[in-house]
Amino acid sequence: MPTQKPIIYQLLPRLFTNFCETPIVDGTLEQNGSGKLNDINSTVLEAIKDLGATHVWYTGVIEHSHDADYTRYGIRRNNPHVIKGHAGSPYAITDYYDIDPDLAVDVPNRMKEFEALVKRTHDAGMKVIIDFVPNHVAREYHSDVCPKGVEDFGSHDDREMFFSPRNNFYYITRQQFAPSIDLGHGSGAYVEFPAKASGNDCFTAFPGVNDWYDTVKLNYGIDYGDGTHHFEPVPDTWLKMLNILRYWASKGIDGFRCDMVHMVPLEFWHWAIPQVKERYPDIVFIAEIYDMALYRPFIDYGGFDYLYDKVNLYDTLRAVETDNHSAARITGCWQAVEGIAPNMLNFLENHDEQRFASPFYAGDAWRVLPSLVVSTMINKGPMMIYFGQELGEPGTDAEGYSGPDGRTTIFDYWSVASVRRWIAGGTCKGKLPPSEERLRALYRHVLRLANAEKAFTEGGFFDLMYVNLEHAGVNPHRHFVFMRHTADEVVVIAVNFGDTDDELAVNIPIHAFIAMDMPQGVAKDTIELLTGEKADKTFSATEPFRTRVAAHGATMWKLRRDSIEPARPVTAKPRASKATAKKTQTKKK
Repeated sequence: MPTQKPIIYQLLPRLFTNFCETPIVDGTLEQNGSGKLNDINSTVLEAIKDLGATHVWYTGVIEHSHDADYTRYGIRRNNPHVIKGHAGSPYAITDYYDIDPDLAVDVPNRMKEFEALVKRTHDAGMKVIIDFVPNHVAREYHSDVCPKGVEDFGSHDDREMFFSPRNNFYYITRQQFAPSIDLGHGSGAYVEFPAKASGNDCFTAFPGVNDWYDTVKLNYGIDYGDGTHHFEPVPDTWLKMLNILRYWASKGIDGFRCDMVHMVPLEFWHWAIPQVKERYPDIVFIAEIYDMALYRPFIDYGGFDYLYDKVNLYDTLRAVETDNHSAARITGCWQAVEGIAPNMLNFLENHDEQRFASPFYAGDAWRVLPSLVVSTMINKGPMMIYFGQELGEPGTDAEGYSGPDGRTTIFDYWSVASVRRWIAGGTCKGKLPPSEERLRALYRHVLRLANAEKAFTEGGFFDLMYVNLEHAGVNPHRHFVFMRHTADEVVVIAVNFGDTDDELAVNIPIHAFIAMDMPQGVAKDTIELLTGEKADKTFSATEPFRTRVAAHGATMWKLRRDSIEPARPVTAKPRASKATAKKTQTKKK
């Protein structure tokens, strides 16, 4: 079976299928509505698949804090004073065993609606990823629908102890929770005594407005008072989390995107992931991680399949685009992950980051091609797209709790205009502006190429920058050049982060031909994969490879081994003798 490069399409259902045309800033559920799982229909899924996606990451499907009232369905209501925004954070989980009721058309059947979405996604030929949030829960965690025999977090905690190996939470003993936010007054006030530590390792009763005050840190057996570890016997939190992972795996999902994994002991992952895979061997684990020193341990020992490469490639590409960093610094990115590159998940946007087209980032969606090509083609690991990215969504709305910060809110009930235009009520026949149509077509072309060419799904990587840093044919400040190759073909890739169209003359070292076991010569009918242009290209260690690259553009020239005509060796003509030369001169007279 051919190797497939995962192309992950991340979407937030609450926003994705919210068709409200006039959302109100800081609006409630009744005012702005919410997207529904049922509206992610087969037509919409086919359109996502057509973009090149192999997986859909449904963000925020597990029940989390929100201020809507579902008590008539037996769902406990959350106190609004410890909720961020009206809709709440998808990462402040209130019930690990439930689907968020905001996403359901028929609330009592919300789990069935989710299971139907999983089936529709599989029927469309894609796989399903959901979040697993292991580090923290909402301040008012309570499961209304947990399986028989499952007990809530903290139900048997000794609240007189900051830390106990048997506790699920950390307690600031004999102190009421008193953050620097309004907790209300009278019967509507939020009261927590004793205070629990907040999710961002804030071991105090007084978190600030920028802390994760809406969440509570879970205890995995580390005493943050003295730094000691207590992993034997297996902590209760470990057992609870393993049950949760197996529960969702049994629903037929294909993977977990695991939140802030480096805030949870590596030993837990080493213990839990193999036990999940023992029953569900094909399930994948994706780590959100921000410490490069932990990349290899979380793969080799922790058991993760893929890791976010945020602090390496993402940050570098952003710096090249926005902070005048040189494109040559991209070389350091692949060097940092050499040997684990196929485990790296690349992206230009997600729910935490600013939109590429926002004024806080590139400010222009059409500058994306160099970053998109590098992110997608530099290795065999997954590429992730955030919904609306392919339409140039700028993230400039001020939605309520979330202001005009270049991000699409995860805390508010809202509707994203560009996505609403595209989905068109579930028909995907909306009339997009020509610029959005063209941009989506560009994304579609690049993402589909990633799985259409063996050089990208299976091939090796060769960086050409080291022989072009001091070569006039390439500007290492604005250009990045590399190759992907198999035994039968080579793709020469050049990207241009600059503002001018440039003619590149790229040196290819003899070492590359030896490493790739490729002949030198003239490659006939070479095809440029982005435009379909064909041309004969010199592919040699003695003459540069020439290509024109538009401003904020890229080229990908595919050369086939069987199309390369070896260069004929130059044979020196024999020198004529003096007598012969003299006769020749006489004849010419």
